[in-house]
Amino acid sequence: MAAGLAVTRLRLSHFRSHRGADLVFDGRPVAVFGPNGAGKTNLIEAISLLSPGRGLRMAAPEDLARRPERLGWKVVARVLAPDGLHEVETWSEGERRQVVIDGKQAPQAALARLLRLLWLTPSMDRLWMEAAGGRRRFLDRVTLSLCPEHGAAVLGYERALRERNRLLRDRIQDRGWFDALEAQMAEFGAQLDANRRAALGKLAATPPSRAFPRAELGLAAEGARDAEGLRAELQVGRGRDQAAGRSLAGPHRDDLEAIYAAKGMAARLCSTGEQKALLISLVLANARAVADDFGAPPILLLDEVAAHLDADRRAALFDEIAALGAQSWMTGTGPEPFAALGARAQRLHVADSGGESRLTMEGE
Repeated sequence: MAAGLAVTRLRLSHFRSHRGADLVFDGRPVAVFGPNGAGKTNLIEAISLLSPGRGLRMAAPEDLARRPERLGWKVVARVLAPDGLHEVETWSEGERRQVVIDGKQAPQAALARLLRLLWLTPSMDRLWMEAAGGRRRFLDRVTLSLCPEHGAAVLGYERALRERNRLLRDRIQDRGWFDALEAQMAEFGAQLDANRRAALGKLAATPPSRAFPRAELGLAAEGARDAEGLRAELQVGRGRDQAAGRSLAGPHRDDLEAIYAAKGMAARLCSTGEQKALLISLVLANARAVADDFGAPPILLLDEVAAHLDADRRAALFDEIAALGAQSWMTGTGPEPFAALGARAQRLHVADSGGESRLTMEGE
């Protein structure tokens, strides 16, 4: 597999429980361990902000500053990418997040072109059981990792959708406003749908995992998804949508479906352990697809991923990560679950000291 995407230095300032940190890494996977509440997830959340959006916790920028100071926060990373070293800075002193790449101000979308990050967190374990919105967000993260332009399509569509919904709620009858917004929704919506389907196709084409079950994925969508058809559908549905106070057609209502391939069973009907294994399988498939598409495997953020895996499954996961060549940040409460990694990983101990995280590289 391809290699060459890693965080080689990470500096934090007033980010959640981390008052300050400056650490150097060599590109191997990183096993992050320490007691609950010490700041392990805060650390990988900081790394997740090297991608567009609100990171793995979906937190607003103003909520990321360390308390009680709340002076603003900053994350600085030296990143090895296929085209060489880059320095990425992101910070906030209020409600807006700023990004600088190699000393130049940049939009968040530029991060998707420079880096690829994937993550798996405990809150995602019920992905197949909960509302469709979470599955759409998951699919859009997958799609963004394979199509950096997807973020602009999502933002453009959501902006037009919010404005159209406002017109519907306020009982505005101006046809010109509706025409303009529906044209935007149709254009962005068609791009959004095409990107999602292309991403699912790339995942389906990846070789199956040797240790984790394969999921067959599909997009559950109703109505038109080409620009012309979606625009017509929105226009015809104005009366119905005004009665509901929201837009009832479009890709914002689509759902991601998954089948446990070996059993022919919907993921939502599988056991908790099977659902977790399916998620891991999807993240690994996504990582392989990114490696083929981008020229380097993505950075993986796997929060408490080893906690509910037996020793054989943990070892298999570590072997797949090593074969992929990905820098994977994995958290756990102790070093024991990571023993099978041996010298293939660095180890970072996180401890709490009076409400402040302390980071120590071990075995260096």
